[in-house]
Amino acid sequence: EVQFVESGGGLVQPGGSLRLSCTASGFTFSDNDMSWVRQAPGKRLESVASIGSGGTNTGYSYLVKGRFTISRDNAKNTLYLQLNSLKTEDTAMYYCAIGWGGTSTPPRSQGTQVTVSS
Repeated sequence: EVQFVESGGGLVQPGGSLRLSCTASGFTFSDNDMSWVRQAPGKRLESVASIGSGGTNTGYSYLVKGRFTISRDNAKNTLYLQLNSLKTEDTAMYYCAIGWGGTSTPPRSQGTQVTVSS
């Protein structure tokens, strides 16, 4: 069974930083592209960042490009998202997902809440 455990979220002021982690199990992590997706209340699920299986290729939403960095450690089955220069509009529940984009199926993990507020 595919499982994700996301962590690292919290309450941060605008301009602040956070580092999210996602530990994956139940599938061959190193064989799969991975993504971070997010959903704010009343809004649809959106892709934030994606990374290729080998960790070399990355892609970002124009909303976060230059501020967020996705990375992975295949030896630890862990996906990361570094969030810098946070804005109030980044407030959402963040999830990790299999595949490039990651929005083809609804998240089933608990996610990690990021709240940006002064």
